[in-house]
Amino acid sequence: MEVKQVIVVRRKYPHPKNEGEFVKVRTGKIIAQACHASLKIFFDRMEKVYWGDRESPNSDNEYDWVSELTPEMEAWKEGAFTKVCVYVDSEEELLEIVRLSEQAGLPTALITDSGRTEFNGVPTNTCCAIGPAMSSKIDVITGELPLY
Repeated sequence: MEVKQVIVVRRKYPHPKNEGEFVKVRTGKIIAQACHASLKIFFDRMEKVYWGDRESPNSDNEYDWVSELTPEMEAWKEGAFTKVCVYVDSEEELLEIVRLSEQAGLPTALITDSGRTEFNGVPTNTCCAIGPAMSSKIDVITGELPLY
């Protein structure tokens, strides 16, 4: 089973004051956003369960984290963690990738930065993660995007 996760990074951010110009975003900021996307796929599938008087099947605690992972996510987690980073230039392109991925039923996580350290306080869509899922299903959506 060939399974991977693809991170799609937005590369260009319009300058808030100079139309037609773009803001340079720190490399560390982009890396952090990509990491958020990769993890959010899994956090979105986790739920804290209160076991109350029942015995938890996984621990002695009253609470447990329960996740519903797809078989592909389980295989990826136990395998090589194959991850590919590609890019788009605009927010519109990023949102279209998210739309297509969700429409295909793939695990998808869009990251919107809060804007506290960059982007002049404006929440900004920076990247998304798709998968872990079958490579062939993700490639239909991201296969033509350039490597980051």
